[in-house]
Amino acid sequence: MHNNTATIKLVYSSDVHGNVLPVLYGTNEHADLGLAKYATAVQKVRQENKHVIVLDNGDLIQGTPLMTHYVKEHADKENPMIGIMNQIGIEASVIGNHEFNFGKKILTDAVKESDFPWISANSIDANNGEAYFGPPYIIKTLNNGIKVAIVGVTTHYIPNWESPEHIQGIQFTDALSTLQKWVKHINEIEEPDVLVASYHGGFERDIDTGEETEQPTGENQGYTMCEQIEGIDILLTGHQHRNLTGTINGVLVVQPGNNGKMYGEIDITMEHSDNAWKLINKHASVNTLEGVQSDQEVLSYMKDLEASTQQWLDQPIGYVDGDMTINDPLEARIRKHPFIEFIQQVQMDASGIDISVTSLLNNDSKGFDSTVTMRDIVSNYMYPNTLVVLELTGQDIIDALEKSAGYFILKNGKIAVNPAYINPKPQHYNYDMWEGIEYTINVQQPLGSRVENVRYHDIPLDKHEKYHVVLNNYRANGGGNFDMFKGKPIVKEIQKDAVELIRSYFEKYKTVQAKTTNNFTVQT
Repeated sequence: MHNNTATIKLVYSSDVHGNVLPVLYGTNEHADLGLAKYATAVQKVRQENKHVIVLDNGDLIQGTPLMTHYVKEHADKENPMIGIMNQIGIEASVIGNHEFNFGKKILTDAVKESDFPWISANSIDANNGEAYFGPPYIIKTLNNGIKVAIVGVTTHYIPNWESPEHIQGIQFTDALSTLQKWVKHINEIEEPDVLVASYHGGFERDIDTGEETEQPTGENQGYTMCEQIEGIDILLTGHQHRNLTGTINGVLVVQPGNNGKMYGEIDITMEHSDNAWKLINKHASVNTLEGVQSDQEVLSYMKDLEASTQQWLDQPIGYVDGDMTINDPLEARIRKHPFIEFIQQVQMDASGIDISVTSLLNNDSKGFDSTVTMRDIVSNYMYPNTLVVLELTGQDIIDALEKSAGYFILKNGKIAVNPAYINPKPQHYNYDMWEGIEYTINVQQPLGSRVENVRYHDIPLDKHEKYHVVLNNYRANGGGNFDMFKGKPIVKEIQKDAVELIRSYFEKYKTVQAKTTNNFTVQT
């Protein structure tokens, strides 16, 4: 005899990005985030509820100095993100795009160490057409007979961002059509009572109005999935680092922010009648970890690696003569800043190329004080980017400058940031600054014709001439919708990541002068 209703609690994390301890590594200040606190929250949910399913939705193993240090110095030991997820006891994780950042070996080792499957139905083994990392979906049958299917897919936009050797032998099929195929298959073959799709991707439209919020590139397809695929009850999302819940076309959707600050909690109410379970109610919330205690087991598991990380972060690497601190990020993008010039110098020195492109990666970057530690380096350059030298035409360069010029708008006659770079997700890293050429951005002009007076060695840039340019691998692959860089001839690749390159630059020069070459202006 069944009780005729049952409640399932589904708890999930997404875009944890290497955060375990409640600390911000740039300053070592306390923060209410990370898996140590999340472990406590999950434990509480398990104590208070009979039927609990715990999942992760990807971008787990990359994103903090802790994980950079692990990969550089301790990769022979268990991946800490996996060790902790094993302790928490999750049912499955979805492959996220940042899972590939440290290369294939780190990822395949992590998958092997996991006590849970990694699911991604559209990350395909090029040799046999099967899902590359694990099964495309899992079935969880609860002790009252309720059958829950969980299918995973990953944004297929990964080849636009990732170094080719990191994804060798893996094909990323369209997430939408692959999910459609598997949802149909699961509903026909498995006949689950509840179908959950876990998608490492987000929404391309406003979830309430349906208005487009970004170029329809296929990077985010959550809205269309809800509109076009029959038979999904709940769509778990991520990737965009948004905090949202809602319903699209009867599908419950949720996204729990990033860096392990929040987690998603879904209540599913089932009713038993006519010998079958039916879903009668579903509700989602995004919960904060504020005030939650850290789990002692997780803290002791992390003790040695954390101590080693802190020691590494405190190492003085070099010195700055002058001022490289950033007080106003907008100002540092409008006028040449000595910190930006320094990054350009590092890229030019490493590549031997005299045109360089970089960006101020986020608005928390503080630049460098007079003594530079590893902590300063990793808190200013938080992505494991490598460098690529591309052969570009003058026209490609002008197109790229025009794309960046869209970062600015005029607000009451003053230069301000285009809201498209702030919502739905901050993308300040998609505004580039160039070294080795002179140019002007005139914000009064319409988009697409803002760039004026582009010169190289005091001669106007020739649209048909070929130029060698050094830039990071994300941008070189067209990341940030810089389509003019896609498929361009690669002159060379520098396979050291940015943190290593900056460190070796300081080893070479020890004391660096803070200086600026005023090669560009942004004007009204």
